Amino acid sequence: MTVQEVMERAGVKETTLTIAWIKDAIHLIRSQQNERLETSSSNIIDGIREYPLPANMIKLKSISVKDTNDDKYKRIRRLVQDPVVSEDNSPD
Repeated sequence: MTVQEVMERAGVKETTLTIAWIKDAIHLIRSQQNERLETSSSNIIDGIREYPLPANMIKLKSISVKDTNDDKYKRIRRLVQDPVVSEDNSPD
């Protein structure tokens, strides 16, 4: 539905007022929704690159790895592009 259609249905001729109403409605809808955040952990195993994610997951917010040297969790940044994978074929 366009802003013009909302204006016609509400009988309003002011565009800015209609847009303000729409923004208020969106804000009200967002504020009434409950976010369900869950945290899960998994051990990193040498040689395994892929780990299962929950089937009902909608969005992954962040990934952290525990640094054993200082016993703190370090956040892993998202990759903007695909990682560059290269093979070393030279003899050791």
